[in-house]
This record gives sequence, C-alpha cells and structure tokens, in this order.
Amino acid sequence: MFDIAGELHRWLTEGREFAVATVVSVGGSAPRDPGAALAVDRDGTAIGSVSGGCVEGAVYELCAQALEDGETRVERFGYSDEDAFAVGLTCGGIIDIMVTPVGGRAPVRQVLSSALSAVLRGAPGALARVVEGPPELLGGVLLVHPDGSYEGGLGGAVELDRTAAAEAGALLDAGRTGSVAVAEDGSYCPGGLTLFVQTSVPPPRMIVFGAIDFAAALVRVGKFLGYHVTVCDARPVFATAARFAEADEIVVDWPHRYLRSTETDTRTVLCVLTHDAKFDVPLLKVALGLPVAFVGAMGSRRTHADRERRLREAGVGERALARLRSPIGLDLGARTPEETAISIAAEIVAGRRGGTGVPLTGVGTPIHREGQAASAAA
Repeated sequence: MFDIAGELHRWLTEGREFAVATVVSVGGSAPRDPGAALAVDRDGTAIGSVSGGCVEGAVYELCAQALEDGETRVERFGYSDEDAFAVGLTCGGIIDIMVTPVGGRAPVRQVLSSALSAVLRGAPGALARVVEGPPELLGGVLLVHPDGSYEGGLGGAVELDRTAAAEAGALLDAGRTGSVAVAEDGSYCPGGLTLFVQTSVPPPRMIVFGAIDFAAALVRVGKFLGYHVTVCDARPVFATAARFAEADEIVVDWPHRYLRSTETDTRTVLCVLTHDAKFDVPLLKVALGLPVAFVGAMGSRRTHADRERRLREAGVGERALARLRSPIGLDLGARTPEETAISIAAEIVAGRRGGTGVPLTGVGTPIHREGQAASAAA
C-alpha cells in the first residue's frame, strides 16, 4: 500500500474509514507487483490499482463488503479462458489480494499511520501481516523499524510478534518485499502461517556525471522511474539549479573525488556523460571498483575503445571492464537528448529486471519474469 501512501495518510488524518486491498502474491504474468494497493472509502471514492484494470471492479466490491462486515479476507484472481469479460486476469497471471477494513480500530489505524508517515519521510520500515492462517489473525499489523523495534501486533502470542519482527527485519535489511512462513507459536517451523512483509526503503540513487543537455533529459527520466537523482560536474557554470531544476542534488566537484566520498549501494546506477577523458577515466576507475547496479558511459565506439585503452593503462582489469556499459543505452536509433535518455533508462531497467531489450513481438519468453517483482524494493 506504500504506492498510495500520501492519499492513505491523508484519509487517516481526516478520520475516514476505508478498506485497502493489497496484492500479496503474484504468479505468472500479472500487471502489478506485490504491495500494489487499491483503497475505497465509505463514500465510494477509490484510489490506486491492483491489476491495471483487469479485476478492479471485483476488488472494489470486496472493499465495500469489508467496510460493511469488518472482515479481513484474502481472494485469488486468475485467468479466465471461458469468458474474456469474466472476473479474472486475461493476461494469464494469478494474484492474491488481501482486503483489510480500516475502521475505528485505533491500534490498527495508529500502526498504519506510523508506517505511511515513515514512507512519506523516506524512512525505512517493514509492515508485516498474516495472509494465510487462522481468521482471527488476518486483521493484525506489525510495523518493524530498522533497529528491530516494532509497533502493533498480529493478534497472537508474543513470540509470534517477535518472530515476525525478526523475519520482517531480515527482509528490510535486504530491501525486499515478500512472503515468509512461520508457525503460529512463533517458531520457525513452516506450514503454520504465511506473513506478507512489505518494505519501504529510500529510493535508489542515480548519479549523473556531466552537466550537459543529455543529462538534463536523463534527470527527468530518472525521477520518473523513482530514483533519487544527483548531477555532478566540476564546472560550476554548467552545474546549476536553473539547468537541472528536477534534480534532487547538484554537486560541483571533480566526479571521481565526489564518487569516492558519497554513499552508494547495490541499487545505485552511475551514468557517465562527461565525454572527456580527464573526467571519465579517473571516475570510471573508481566506479568499476564499487558494488553498484549499473555503470554506463556515453561516447562513440571509437571513444569507447580509447577509453578502454586508457582504463587498462590506469590498472583496471578485464573483469572490471566487463561491467562497463558503453556506449551507454539500448539501440533505439535515438537522436535527441530525450530519446537518448529513454535509451539509457531502458538499458537500466532491462538490467534491473533481467530483460533482454528485444521487441516483445514474436518472442515466446514470459513478459513478467518469476521472482523479479517480489525482489524489487518500493
């Protein structure tokens, strides 16, 4: 439900009663990842989406029903090959939806308010709920903080809350949303309960080196994809807020020096658009030694060959060089800065999701790869 955190937090602040439907499991080809949510209030106002339109009407009715009877329920929606207009996912997938009423129960409202506030602040946290188990446990929520402390409860034994907090903490450390199995008594024997844990972590970083027109277009696309975008250039006349109004940060520093000093992780993407050996060779030498998700550099094939030669002379090994995506971007025939930014973003997404970059037309491989969505962070 973190994808509609702003609206839901406003509803809680206004004292509205609502029901929220959350995707808790996905199988096959399905349009939304676990954690996607749709909420309906007492007035019938709906926000969010759980399927891109395939089952929205049926889920809307489930939310209305949950508001009336106060019951939490889990429903499965799958492919219907008898009637394309029947309730089901015509794309061939299966999704499990958990529908939770949020009425006047103060503890649940308070935990959800804390979780949504953390999301809006960019603070990490994990929300755990029972999606399979005794009916009396389906309504509880547990918010786990990075230090291991937690708020709320699942409605069972204290040991269950402790175990759930430990499991949710492990997923939070990994930045993953997913399901875990535990026993009702809080032991780690599988087969008793299934918990759905949705994590919220700060957005991944995109660092764009080189304050050029192509960088301005890439900043806009990076923000659209949910990255925290930094622009870095050693030239203060080009690295200005006026030129990069949508960037989260603008840094005036030598790129390699800044990269050595700033924080990166395995989700960080580095896009080198400097196109100047005095900048990009020392920068790439640092970048290729970091455990980041993506390192790409702009330039022609001739520029790339010269850059590789210089990097080898600087002591960069073949294994590290193999990580360099250069020339950066997929072959879209891009010409303009905006088209080039889409080309670069497409290569980043393909690397993140395990895509091939080839047209889907005529390709027999699954559109949505199993396990990829569950491992992505919000």
